[in-house]
Amino acid sequence: MTVIDEIGVDESIPHTQFACDLQRCKGACCTMPGGLGAPLLESEIQEIEKAFPAIQKYLSEKHLTVLEETGFAEKVYDGFVTPCIDNRACAFVTYDGDVAKCSFEKAYLNGEIQWRKPISCHLFPIRVDRGRWISLRFESIAECEPALKRGSREQIGLVPFLKEPLTRAFGSQWYEELLKSTIRGNGSRKSTTRSEASER
Repeated sequence: MTVIDEIGVDESIPHTQFACDLQRCKGACCTMPGGLGAPLLESEIQEIEKAFPAIQKYLSEKHLTVLEETGFAEKVYDGFVTPCIDNRACAFVTYDGDVAKCSFEKAYLNGEIQWRKPISCHLFPIRVDRGRWISLRFESIAECEPALKRGSREQIGLVPFLKEPLTRAFGSQWYEELLKSTIRGNGSRKSTTRSEASER
Protein backbone atom coordinates (compact mmCIF):
# COMPACT_ATOMS: atom_id res chain seq x y z
CA MET A 1 0.00 0.00 0.00
CA THR A 2 1.20 3.50 -0.90
CA VAL A 3 0.69 6.19 1.76
CA ILE A 4 0.27 9.82 0.69
CA ASP A 5 -0.25 12.37 3.47
CA GLU A 6 -1.53 9.65 5.82
CA ILE A 7 -4.04 8.33 3.26
CA GLY A 8 -3.45 4.74 2.21
CA VAL A 9 -3.81 3.84 -1.45
CA ASP A 10 -4.12 0.20 -2.44
CA GLU A 11 -1.40 -0.84 -4.88
CA SER A 12 -3.96 -1.89 -7.49
CA ILE A 13 -5.25 1.68 -7.94
CA PRO A 14 -2.18 3.18 -9.70
CA HIS A 15 -1.83 0.05 -11.85
CA THR A 16 -5.44 -0.21 -13.06
CA GLN A 17 -6.63 1.00 -16.45
CA PHE A 18 -10.28 1.99 -16.38
CA ALA A 19 -12.82 4.15 -18.22
CA CYS A 20 -16.59 3.81 -17.80
CA ASP A 21 -18.47 2.40 -20.77
CA LEU A 22 -22.09 3.29 -20.01
CA GLN A 23 -23.52 1.83 -23.19
CA ARG A 24 -22.28 -1.59 -22.06
CA CYS A 25 -22.60 -1.49 -18.28
CA LYS A 26 -25.91 0.46 -18.35
CA GLY A 27 -24.96 2.34 -15.16
CA ALA A 28 -24.71 -0.85 -13.13
CA CYS A 29 -22.99 0.91 -10.21
CA CYS A 30 -26.30 2.74 -9.55
CA THR A 31 -28.37 -0.46 -9.54
CA MET A 32 -26.26 -3.06 -7.75
CA PRO A 33 -28.20 -5.69 -5.75
CA GLY A 34 -27.81 -5.94 -2.02
CA GLY A 35 -30.31 -3.56 -0.48
CA LEU A 36 -27.82 -0.85 0.49
CA GLY A 37 -27.58 2.36 -1.50
CA ALA A 38 -24.63 4.68 -1.91
CA PRO A 39 -22.62 5.48 1.24
CA LEU A 40 -23.26 9.03 2.43
CA LEU A 41 -21.34 11.42 4.63
CA GLU A 42 -23.65 12.91 7.23
CA SER A 43 -23.01 16.37 5.77
CA GLU A 44 -24.28 15.17 2.40
CA ILE A 45 -27.80 14.60 3.72
CA GLN A 46 -28.24 18.37 3.92
CA GLU A 47 -26.97 18.72 0.35
CA ILE A 48 -29.58 16.19 -0.78
CA GLU A 49 -32.33 18.13 0.99
CA LYS A 50 -31.25 21.34 -0.74
CA ALA A 51 -31.01 19.70 -4.17
CA PHE A 52 -34.21 17.68 -4.02
CA PRO A 53 -36.60 20.38 -5.37
CA ALA A 54 -34.46 20.53 -8.54
CA ILE A 55 -34.08 16.77 -9.05
CA GLN A 56 -37.51 15.40 -8.20
CA LYS A 57 -38.78 16.00 -11.75
CA TYR A 58 -36.25 13.42 -12.96
CA LEU A 59 -37.56 10.68 -10.63
CA SER A 60 -40.34 8.19 -11.26
CA GLU A 61 -43.46 8.07 -9.09
CA LYS A 62 -42.23 4.84 -7.55
CA HIS A 63 -38.93 6.41 -6.53
CA LEU A 64 -40.68 9.50 -5.16
CA THR A 65 -43.02 7.31 -3.11
CA VAL A 66 -40.13 5.37 -1.58
CA LEU A 67 -38.32 8.60 -0.71
CA GLU A 68 -41.48 9.97 0.90
CA GLU A 69 -41.72 6.82 3.02
CA THR A 70 -38.06 6.40 3.95
CA GLY A 71 -36.61 9.90 3.84
CA PHE A 72 -33.48 10.88 1.96
CA ALA A 73 -31.05 8.64 3.88
CA GLU A 74 -31.09 5.41 5.85
CA LYS A 75 -28.96 4.77 8.93
CA VAL A 76 -26.70 1.74 8.86
CA TYR A 77 -24.26 0.49 11.46
CA ASP A 78 -21.35 2.60 10.24
CA GLY A 79 -23.08 5.66 8.76
CA PHE A 80 -25.74 6.49 6.19
CA VAL A 81 -26.74 5.25 2.74
CA THR A 82 -29.24 6.31 0.10
CA PRO A 83 -32.53 4.36 0.04
CA CYS A 84 -32.94 1.54 -2.50
CA ILE A 85 -35.73 0.45 -4.81
CA ASP A 86 -36.47 -3.32 -4.72
CA ASN A 87 -33.11 -3.90 -2.99
CA ARG A 88 -31.27 -2.70 -6.09
CA ALA A 89 -31.47 0.75 -7.66
CA CYS A 90 -30.59 3.86 -5.70
CA ALA A 91 -33.76 5.86 -5.10
CA PHE A 92 -32.13 8.87 -6.80
CA VAL A 93 -31.56 7.05 -10.09
CA THR A 94 -33.06 8.40 -13.30
CA TYR A 95 -33.05 6.57 -16.62
CA ASP A 96 -31.81 7.62 -20.03
CA GLY A 97 -33.34 4.84 -22.11
CA ASP A 98 -32.00 1.69 -20.45
CA VAL A 99 -29.02 3.43 -18.83
CA ALA A 100 -29.23 4.27 -15.11
CA LYS A 101 -27.88 7.72 -14.26
CA CYS A 102 -27.70 9.96 -11.21
CA SER A 103 -30.46 12.57 -10.96
CA PHE A 104 -28.15 14.86 -8.96
CA GLU A 105 -25.50 14.73 -11.67
CA LYS A 106 -28.10 15.37 -14.35
CA ALA A 107 -29.30 18.50 -12.55
CA TYR A 108 -25.70 19.57 -11.93
CA LEU A 109 -24.74 19.22 -15.58
CA ASN A 110 -27.88 21.15 -16.53
CA GLY A 111 -26.77 24.02 -14.27
CA GLU A 112 -29.67 23.54 -11.85
CA ILE A 113 -27.66 22.75 -8.70
CA GLN A 114 -24.09 23.32 -7.50
CA TRP A 115 -23.56 19.95 -5.78
CA ARG A 116 -22.72 17.12 -8.17
CA LYS A 117 -23.53 13.93 -6.22
CA PRO A 118 -22.33 11.95 -3.17
CA ILE A 119 -18.57 11.63 -3.13
CA SER A 120 -18.79 7.84 -2.84
CA CYS A 121 -20.60 7.74 -6.20
CA HIS A 122 -18.21 10.22 -7.81
CA LEU A 123 -15.19 8.16 -6.74
CA PHE A 124 -16.52 4.74 -7.77
CA PRO A 125 -14.94 2.21 -8.41
CA ILE A 126 -12.63 3.54 -5.71
CA ARG A 127 -14.04 2.96 -2.24
CA VAL A 128 -13.00 4.88 0.87
CA ASP A 129 -12.54 2.98 4.11
CA ARG A 130 -12.72 5.27 7.12
CA GLY A 131 -11.38 3.69 10.29
CA ARG A 132 -8.42 4.81 12.37
CA TRP A 133 -7.10 6.19 9.12
CA ILE A 134 -8.41 6.69 5.59
CA SER A 135 -7.56 4.12 2.94
CA LEU A 136 -8.63 3.75 -0.68
CA ARG A 137 -9.29 0.48 -2.46
CA PHE A 138 -10.42 -0.54 -5.93
CA GLU A 139 -13.74 -2.39 -5.88
CA SER A 140 -13.80 -4.93 -8.67
CA ILE A 141 -17.25 -5.99 -9.84
CA ALA A 142 -18.18 -8.04 -12.89
CA GLU A 143 -20.34 -5.23 -14.27
CA CYS A 144 -17.25 -3.04 -14.65
CA GLU A 145 -15.48 -5.47 -16.98
CA PRO A 146 -16.33 -3.25 -20.01
CA ALA A 147 -14.66 -0.32 -18.24
CA LEU A 148 -11.50 -2.33 -17.65
CA LYS A 149 -11.43 -3.39 -21.29
CA ARG A 150 -11.95 0.16 -22.51
CA GLY A 151 -9.29 1.52 -20.17
CA SER A 152 -6.81 -1.06 -21.44
CA ARG A 153 -7.78 -0.51 -25.06
CA GLU A 154 -7.49 3.29 -24.86
CA GLN A 155 -4.65 3.33 -22.29
CA ILE A 156 -6.61 5.36 -19.73
CA GLY A 157 -5.43 4.99 -16.15
CA LEU A 158 -7.89 4.87 -13.26
CA VAL A 159 -6.14 7.73 -11.45
CA PRO A 160 -6.35 10.30 -14.29
CA PHE A 161 -9.86 9.05 -15.12
CA LEU A 162 -10.93 9.94 -11.57
CA LYS A 163 -9.00 13.21 -11.37
CA GLU A 164 -12.05 15.35 -10.62
CA PRO A 165 -13.51 13.28 -7.75
CA LEU A 166 -10.08 12.52 -6.25
CA THR A 167 -9.26 16.23 -6.27
CA ARG A 168 -12.69 17.04 -4.85
CA ALA A 169 -12.19 14.56 -2.03
CA PHE A 170 -8.53 15.07 -1.13
CA GLY A 171 -7.31 18.26 -2.79
CA SER A 172 -5.25 19.08 -5.87
CA GLN A 173 -1.85 18.74 -4.18
CA TRP A 174 -2.70 15.28 -2.88
CA TYR A 175 -3.95 14.25 -6.33
CA GLU A 176 -0.75 15.44 -8.00
CA GLU A 177 1.30 13.35 -5.56
CA LEU A 178 -0.81 10.30 -6.37
CA LEU A 179 -0.46 10.96 -10.09
CA LYS A 180 3.33 11.24 -9.76
CA SER A 181 3.50 7.87 -8.03
CA THR A 182 1.29 6.40 -10.74
CA ILE A 183 3.47 7.74 -13.56
CA ARG A 184 6.63 6.57 -11.83
CA GLY A 185 5.21 3.09 -11.55
CA ASN A 186 3.62 2.79 -14.97
CA GLY A 187 5.14 5.29 -17.38
CA SER A 188 2.97 7.89 -19.10
CA ARG A 189 -0.76 7.35 -19.33
CA LYS A 190 -3.54 9.18 -21.12
CA SER A 191 -4.96 11.90 -18.91
CA THR A 192 -8.59 11.41 -19.95
CA THR A 193 -10.90 12.38 -17.09
CA ARG A 194 -14.23 10.84 -16.10
CA SER A 195 -16.20 13.78 -17.53
CA GLU A 196 -14.42 13.57 -20.89
CA ALA A 197 -14.80 9.81 -21.11
CA SER A 198 -18.46 9.86 -20.16
CA GLU A 199 -19.27 12.03 -23.16
CA ARG A 200 -18.21 9.29 -25.56
